[in-house]
Amino acid sequence: MSSIISHIPSSSLARTLLSMTRTFCTRTEKLERIADELLSLNKIERFDYAILLRHKMGLNRFGPAASGAGLQSTSAGSGSSSAAEPAKEKTAFDVKLEKFDASVKLKVIKEIRAFTDLGLKEAKDLVEKSPVVVKKGLPKEEAEKIVEKLKLVGATVVLE
Repeated sequence: MSSIISHIPSSSLARTLLSMTRTFCTRTEKLERIADELLSLNKIERFDYAILLRHKMGLNRFGPAASGAGLQSTSAGSGSSSAAEPAKEKTAFDVKLEKFDASVKLKVIKEIRAFTDLGLKEAKDLVEKSPVVVKKGLPKEEAEKIVEKLKLVGATVVLE
């Protein structure tokens, strides 16, 4: 290694090292800027960003094998064999707030805050966007408990 470096003129070596250092610094600064921007997002925005990133990478919650292009190529080659597979039982459920009366809005916001980590403003914004999914990927028992609580306060809720 030292024999190679001794054959390179020192000014050329210095320029090469300087350009490599600049490249590394700009990459590091860019990554730090992205990290700072991600940390400044609130919880809902981070969740939306995670979904968007998975979508852009060609993934979904079932993994890369079930994403768009993978499904098309697999189904085209297999033909009727995919139709013969039994339907799998759903294990993850989403709780969707469909609608509610204006008189129970405060109670609905309190219940939303009870099972999420959202603050008052975020919960209020979420409730006002109805119909909206308020909790994703829950086991059936937990999702049913949340649906029951929200129905008790007067909201129309769907388990998806």
